[in-house]
Amino acid sequence: MAACIPRNESDDIPETHEINVTPFIDVMLVLLIIFMVAAPLATVDIPVDLPASSVERQPRPDKPLYLTVKTDLTLAIDESDVPRDGLASALDAWTSGDRETRVFLRADKAVSYGDVMEVMELLRAAGYLKVALVSLERAAGP
Repeated sequence: MAACIPRNESDDIPETHEINVTPFIDVMLVLLIIFMVAAPLATVDIPVDLPASSVERQPRPDKPLYLTVKTDLTLAIDESDVPRDGLASALDAWTSGDRETRVFLRADKAVSYGDVMEVMELLRAAGYLKVALVSLERAAGP
């Protein structure tokens, strides 16, 4: 097998002034594969079956039942103080034994989350499962 070697400058192979894009394409394909494998791992996928709701805002009851947790952790129904051990009987007296009554629970900002959860446990033990947490509406803005 013979090869042609140019003897003079006029027989030289012409130079190409183009960029070789083959390595660039190889790198891009490798990066594409890496991102395709890594993208599903970056998302948090917690299976939750969220309910759909199209209900309108419910009107406030004529006489709402407010249970307040004060800063000293004492309880009050509307304006009267109630001992923790007598909460169930006091709620039954206020609601005439209707355990379907919604209890509006409000607590001072200084009350810890654990203390609020204890009161919610007392409500659950008393049979009052409809509990609404009361907060102030924030003004629109940053």
